[in-house]
Amino acid sequence: MATNNTGNTDQDILTQVHELVAEERELREKLQQREIDQSEEHTRLRSLEVQLDQCWDLLRQRRALRASGGDPDDAQVRPEGEVEGYLG
Repeated sequence: MATNNTGNTDQDILTQVHELVAEERELREKLQQREIDQSEEHTRLRSLEVQLDQCWDLLRQRRALRASGGDPDDAQVRPEGEVEGYLG
């Protein structure tokens, strides 16, 4: 995920979410087909999960800014440690 939101629309972010989910499915299929091992799958899935969390967080920020009269383009991708630290 880019370090800022310049040029990203909500639709761009949702498209990226769909691409990441497709990649996640592909990884699980490759594991079932024994094309990759469980360690590789786990490492790559962890990276995908972080990117997905960042995308969803960015969308929430954009929507909150829009709802409060702010500019959604002011939303920024937050670092892994921040988005992964959220509770449920």
